[in-house]
Amino acid sequence: MVDEKDEKLEGEEEGQEPKKKGKNLILIIIIAVVALAVGAGLYLFVFSKSGDKPKKEETKAEEGVTFALEPFVVNLSDPTGTRFLKVSLQLELAGPAVMEKAKTKTPQIRDAVITLLTSKTSDALISPEGKLQLKDEINIRVNQVLGENSVKNVYLTDFVMQ
Repeated sequence: MVDEKDEKLEGEEEGQEPKKKGKNLILIIIIAVVALAVGAGLYLFVFSKSGDKPKKEETKAEEGVTFALEPFVVNLSDPTGTRFLKVSLQLELAGPAVMEKAKTKTPQIRDAVITLLTSKTSDALISPEGKLQLKDEINIRVNQVLGENSVKNVYLTDFVMQ
């Protein structure tokens, strides 16, 4: 009887071995699938990034260059009293060639901006919408001096009203 129990125990152990082999096989398959997925992801990541590099260079070329103007200090046309505005601007230009043109036409650009600023009231400039309108109008005026589509954006880098 002891021999029969030993045989049953051995039989149970033998029955467990196939289950362990099955579990090990499933584990190996899962690891292989995960490894393939990670490898495919890395492959796509590496090769998609190398394909994007020319696009990034194109966007850098499209960004243009910035041209800083000296700060403007002007009187506003306020009927209620004397109000002053100090504003610093940077213009985002279409390219280096436009920047060279802007350097030569700086007096004309400053004149156009000063004329625009002195026509404004403090009430018109105090709101965010007023500032956005001012930026648009500066863009239009400077484009008249430099040529169409020369200025891509106008940045107010300093804005103080008193």
